[in-house]
Amino acid sequence: MTNPQRFTNKTVLITGAGGGIGRAVALRFAAEGAKVAVNDIKTDMVQAVVDEITAAGGAALAVSADVSDAAQVDAMFARVEAESGYVDVLYNNAALIDTTRHFLEADEAWWDRIQKVNLKSVFLCSHRAARIMARRRRGVILTTSSGGATRAHRGNVAYDATKGGIEAMTRSMALDLAPYGVRVCGVVPGFINTYGLTDKELREREKIVPLGRYGVAEDMTGAALFLASDDASYITGQFISVDGGVLVQQRSANVDTYPVAGFPVIEADLK
Repeated sequence: MTNPQRFTNKTVLITGAGGGIGRAVALRFAAEGAKVAVNDIKTDMVQAVVDEITAAGGAALAVSADVSDAAQVDAMFARVEAESGYVDVLYNNAALIDTTRHFLEADEAWWDRIQKVNLKSVFLCSHRAARIMARRRRGVILTTSSGGATRAHRGNVAYDATKGGIEAMTRSMALDLAPYGVRVCGVVPGFINTYGLTDKELREREKIVPLGRYGVAEDMTGAALFLASDDASYITGQFISVDGGVLVQQRSANVDTYPVAGFPVIEADLK
């Protein structure tokens, strides 16, 4: 059950909120009284979420921006401050997720793009928010990690590196900002169906989930809002996994070994 008063008079900025987890969290914050600054690089998706919030009687602001670009991040925060005063909660959720490429087929452009969008954006937005929050001696910064931060996905070296970086950054920011009354925490999604999987794909993949089902975006909202709330006032530098038990088990998923067919260097070496 939501508490309409929990985030009244709070401004929450959510990056990557045009769909999936970001959208679900934006709707939940708005339902609990926050004014939500909805960010995504896709303007039409941002406006759709803003319209959804306002239609339900909530307050929202559209702030489209590429959060991997410092100038656009500065402009985004300036607009939120001009219209809402302060950012009380920042939720860093923007990320590239369609990043699969075998390490043997990787290149510098692929690596750089993923680092920029997934990791640099967290630094830029968090640094900007922290300077606001530190002056006020209060505020919460949230991040979205992944099981790949501490384990590994096949074919996702760059993605997993960004998530490991986000967890390390979250802990370090928590230490630096604690004397200023600013908390920094994160959430770790498990198998959350934001990819448009078919029923057959869902049934197959959820077999390895101890709780017996694939997650949905709304499953992430409780942990995010708890960490942002006063109920978590003595928690910082920590992550909550929302994964149905996937990450606590030793059982391996049924996965393709993902070889690179006909990789020329290997073939030549074997001759």
